[in-house]
Amino acid sequence: MKKSFFIFSLALLVAACSKVQENLPEEMVVSPRALETKVVQLSDEYNASAFQVKFETVPNEEMLSAFLEKEGVASIEPLFVSRKDRKELEHQFGLDRWYYIELEEGADVHQLVRETAAMAAVSIAEYECYPQKASDGIAYPAEEVFATKAIVPGKFNDPMLIDQWHYNNQGSKTYSSTAVKGADVNVKDVWARLTCGDPDIIVAVVDEAVCYSNPDLAANMWMNTGEIPDNGIDDDENGYIDDIYGYNFVDNNANINWENANDSGHGTHCAGTIAAVSNNNRGVAGIAGGSGKGDGCRIMSCQIFSGKRGGSTSRAIKYAADNGASVISCSYGFSTKFVSDNNYIQQVGSAEVDAIHYFEACKNNPVLNGNIAIFAAGNENNNYAHYPGAFYDIVSVAAFGPDFLPTYYTNYGPGCNICAPGGEVGHLTGTREQYQKSMVLSTLPKDIAGSDYGYMQGTSMACPHVSGVVALALSYAKQLGKTFTVQEFKEMILSSTDDIDQRIASTAKKTYLKGWSIADLELAPYYHQMGTGAIDAWRLMMHIEGTPSSTAQTGRAQWIDLTPLLGTSSTSLTYLSIEADSATIDSMGLEAVSPVSDAKNPAVMDASGKAYIQFGRLYIHPTQIGSGKFIIRAVGGGSALGGGNNPPGGMEITRVLSVISREAANGGNGNGGWL
Repeated sequence: MKKSFFIFSLALLVAACSKVQENLPEEMVVSPRALETKVVQLSDEYNASAFQVKFETVPNEEMLSAFLEKEGVASIEPLFVSRKDRKELEHQFGLDRWYYIELEEGADVHQLVRETAAMAAVSIAEYECYPQKASDGIAYPAEEVFATKAIVPGKFNDPMLIDQWHYNNQGSKTYSSTAVKGADVNVKDVWARLTCGDPDIIVAVVDEAVCYSNPDLAANMWMNTGEIPDNGIDDDENGYIDDIYGYNFVDNNANINWENANDSGHGTHCAGTIAAVSNNNRGVAGIAGGSGKGDGCRIMSCQIFSGKRGGSTSRAIKYAADNGASVISCSYGFSTKFVSDNNYIQQVGSAEVDAIHYFEACKNNPVLNGNIAIFAAGNENNNYAHYPGAFYDIVSVAAFGPDFLPTYYTNYGPGCNICAPGGEVGHLTGTREQYQKSMVLSTLPKDIAGSDYGYMQGTSMACPHVSGVVALALSYAKQLGKTFTVQEFKEMILSSTDDIDQRIASTAKKTYLKGWSIADLELAPYYHQMGTGAIDAWRLMMHIEGTPSSTAQTGRAQWIDLTPLLGTSSTSLTYLSIEADSATIDSMGLEAVSPVSDAKNPAVMDASGKAYIQFGRLYIHPTQIGSGKFIIRAVGGGSALGGGNNPPGGMEITRVLSVISREAANGGNGNGGWL
């Protein structure tokens, strides 16, 4: 859909001012500021009977009364519901200066927006525009599988997890003929060894309604325990009546409704990726869905789509902030190129930007001094992210497929901070089942999809992968008692990635382009343009721990330099031992981790499935993709035992190194992508 932005000349400004001089306080008359810096329209789809305005200062009753007397204005009220304990923060981000104006029947919204922008007391006159979903294609229902085949030994028994390649891609051709091992979020070992989630971490899905009755979501839905259902009273005094699972910002009531004939299950699908209940012997798993013991992260539904209608995204984000969400997962956007320019967005602003900054400043968890906003980059195949993901300080997610290459639809380039699995219709596979399986499998509303599960693709699907990993990371940081600033945490997210550029530079790709014709996808434009790389859950957990990570390539012998871990004198240290637990050995397909004393044994050296230390380097030969930790003990400044030429009294050093084995050794976030 083509988007546009209204720009009006100074001549129009003068003409518009002629009707607004009467009955207005002196401070509200004509502004010398040009209209093109005050009128904001993000989309061709807008509310023709209302708009919103931001005043230069908090308006007094005289100003509001004068505004209400304007011809065509039916009512004026605050855009945002105020929270008593956050008034200072609301004022800091200007939320108390935003007002919502409803028009009388037959009033011309364009004329009133222009007249309003002409007032000196007005900072922004903004059309209430409707966003679009960042998915590409429709949902394909999937029949639930009841035979169990767990991918995490002793852990998850979700029967459809085997088809969620986006969590643990083993390169199976049942996903796609071009599937690549490790094209996933690398979460399997996090679940098995570190964390599966935490119910205190809430993720708000700002999207279509989340089907809270889905059997794989119900136990992980956030519930407002301060509200009594269906009594017509705002029991908890948060400004919303009967909001049990969230709120419907399309119809402006608590009826979370996913049954509209034009709904696709989009919000429910995103929610399942984030936190479908894991290890419940049913359906799929969610990234932060818990271990089957009630310990999954929680999902809040902030509904901004109902069929073909849209609702207020800025109000939804404010609601998430005020009701405990630590993460917002936003698989929507406005695709206008004009508002993908950071300078323009910063100059003009919008209600949504103010709401996002307010959300990120609210403290809703013990880990951060605020919250994290995650957005989809968009599906127009543009060389820039769409708004609001394009805004400079918002994490925006591009998409790759099971082949670990950019999808044909994903946006890329400036504004795209990171990438994640978004799915892509099957490559040259020939069967409908395989077309589906190369997309992303998650939950759906059975009422409209005919199944509780199904496949979708898009940066809409990539976004909740990052949201789920972030929720998992907050859970782990809480478990460890760690604290960070929001900025520090964003930096850890963007540096916890695997390099995708090496594959982009060395691979050709055929894909189904729109119109279902098979064609080559030129990959050169994507090089260094997929953000900092592909999100890696294990690497992010290591960042939280403070454990350094290295990357090894499966199927070959290699040496890992220990200088970054032990300093430039690593080659002169006396090494005492190297240890790894059974989980590390199993995950990476190692036969054994050899004692340091065996390092020079010819039978050990260059052996497949071995790991040992020699000359200040770690030798490793992993046989499969996986993640693990090695404990290295050494002595600096002498020998632990003394004797010979080594004086006693050396200080013992114990360090832990994380190693991630992938199909290609890339050293992690090595592509230096756009930040």
